[in-house]
Amino acid sequence: MEEIKPVIERKPIILSGIQPSGSLHIGHLTGAIKNWVELQEKYDCYFTIVDLHAITVRQNPAELRKRTLDLAALYIACGIDPEKCSLFIQSHVPEHTQLSWVLTCYTGMGELERMTQFKAKSEKYTSNVNAGLFTYPILMASDILLYQADLVPVGEDQKQHLELTRDLANRFNFNYSDTFKVPEPYIAPVGARIMNLQDPESKMSKSDENLKASIFLTDSYNEIVKKIKSAVTDSDAEVKYDKVKKPGVSNLMTLYHIATGKSFVEIETEFIGKGYGDFKGTVGVAVADYLKPITDKYAAIRKDENYLKEILQKGAEKARNQASRTLAKVYKKVGFVSFK
Repeated sequence: MEEIKPVIERKPIILSGIQPSGSLHIGHLTGAIKNWVELQEKYDCYFTIVDLHAITVRQNPAELRKRTLDLAALYIACGIDPEKCSLFIQSHVPEHTQLSWVLTCYTGMGELERMTQFKAKSEKYTSNVNAGLFTYPILMASDILLYQADLVPVGEDQKQHLELTRDLANRFNFNYSDTFKVPEPYIAPVGARIMNLQDPESKMSKSDENLKASIFLTDSYNEIVKKIKSAVTDSDAEVKYDKVKKPGVSNLMTLYHIATGKSFVEIETEFIGKGYGDFKGTVGVAVADYLKPITDKYAAIRKDENYLKEILQKGAEKARNQASRTLAKVYKKVGFVSFK
């Protein structure tokens, strides 16, 4: 009697990445990486450090190398498990740029000219409006399509890029038969929106020149407490959640909620009759305590650079295994000669 082999159900594939263009802050943890940690349990995840994308803006080479390894160590410290996902550096998988050239030849100039992020970055970096900035969305499409990703976590600023990715996948499939999975957006649970400590009307940013404005995941315990003590609030000394009238206080309440799990009503009750000095001191200690396991783990991982590089090399090998299969299909379909 013929043995019936069990059907192994394929996990849906997810790809996501962050540029090593600055230090991660607490908003990255609550808005993205905490979701990634949960996703790696149910999906086949590819998490990458997109250093190729980073050089569309001028980088200091030594700093870029350091920040790339810093970011890898932070991924792991925040809970990304290299045994459960593929964790790698984008430039270590040459198939990204190889596929990008092919897809560039199937992308219209008009499609790229319509990209709002290109327009925004061209205005911001007027002295360096380079071709890489213009073709950035094609490299992003290659990142996604190489791994046959089913789902891609996207924020508002990346939705247009994902639409181009879908268009390119459909266009190639139409011309050469099914080759690429057409990815869908993954809408993650909405995390708390963390605002700038010095300008609570703006989002916290990893590229902010004012170091007091952001709580970085690499900050020391004392630095976190000091930054929150110096955060902008208002003059009426009432701890009340109101994002319109009291954005600074509301932002600190959000951080306290993240660190302790307390509701906004509970926080308001806790600080009735107390001044902002008590409030900021308590929030600072709570946030520093909340991040301490991550900062401690990060410091230990970052010290052992050989271990970190070994993980990234293994991750790149796993990623190339999938990427090379996709690229081989593409090369065959467009007519490139192969001797294998």
